[in-house]
Amino acid sequence: MEVILAKSAGFCFGVQRAVDMVEDEVKKGISPLYTYGPIIHNEQVTKAFEEKGVRVMDENIATCDIKEGTVVLRSHGVSKAVRNTLESQGLTISDATCPFVLKIHKAVEKYSDLGHFIIILGNDGHPEVEGIKGWCNGPFLVASNEEELDFSKIPLESKITVVAQTTFRLEKFKELVDFIDKKGYDVNVLDTICDATRKRQDEAAKIAGQVDAMLIIGGKNSSNTRKLYEICKGICPRTYFLQTAEDFDLSFVKDVKRLGITAGASTPNHIIKEVQKLCQI
Repeated sequence: MEVILAKSAGFCFGVQRAVDMVEDEVKKGISPLYTYGPIIHNEQVTKAFEEKGVRVMDENIATCDIKEGTVVLRSHGVSKAVRNTLESQGLTISDATCPFVLKIHKAVEKYSDLGHFIIILGNDGHPEVEGIKGWCNGPFLVASNEEELDFSKIPLESKITVVAQTTFRLEKFKELVDFIDKKGYDVNVLDTICDATRKRQDEAAKIAGQVDAMLIIGGKNSSNTRKLYEICKGICPRTYFLQTAEDFDLSFVKDVKRLGITAGASTPNHIIKEVQKLCQI
C-alpha cells in the first residue's frame, strides 16, 4: 500500500509558538502556572502539560478566585474583558495568542470604533470566535452559513466589516461574502483566514482526490481538523477521523492501494508518526 502523507500535517506556526511558550514557562520553574482553557485543542498535549504541573484554568472568570501565578493565554485568544479581569486579579499574563488571531482582534476593534457593523464568519461558541467577539466595541453578528446572516439586525445604511475565523473554509467564506455583497451594503471585506489553513485545506483536497481512503488525525474539538475531515469526506467517501493511533482500525485500510494522511494544526508529530507506522504494517 502506498501512503501519501500531507506535507502540511501537524502543528502550524501559531500552535507551535503556544506550546513552546508553555514549555518555556515550565523550564523557568514558574509556579503556580496555568493556561486559560486548553492551550490548544488537543487532549494529549493538555494531559502532558498537566503532568508537568500546568493547570487548566476554569474559563468562567466570574467564579475564578485565583490571585497569584502566571497564566498563559491560549492560542485561540481571549476577549478584552477576560484579559482585563486576569490582570486586575494580579496574575502575570503570558500571551500565546496566535499572531494571526491578534490581527483580527485589532481589526474588529478598529472598525467597530469607526462605527462599522462587524460580521464574523465562523462558528459561534468556538474559543477563537468568542475572543474576537470580545474585541468588538459595537454591534456584531456571527454566522457560519446564509441562514445565520440575519440582515434584519443590520440597518441598510450601515457600513459592514467582514472578518473570518482563521480556520474557516475558504470556499464558504467566498460564498458568504458574495451573499453579503448582494444585499446592497457598503462592505469592507478582510480575508483573515490563515494562509497555513488555506494551504492545509488545499493539500488535503488534492490528496483526497488521488487516494482510495483518507485518514484525518486531530482532536475532536479542533475546528480546523473537523473542516479537513469535511473537505476530504466530500471528495473521498472512505475518510476517517482519528484522535490518536488507538482509534485506528484495520478496516480503514482494507483493500486500499493508495492511502492519504493529513492532520490538524494542533496534532503533535509523534501521533502522526504512530498512525503512519500502523498503516505500513
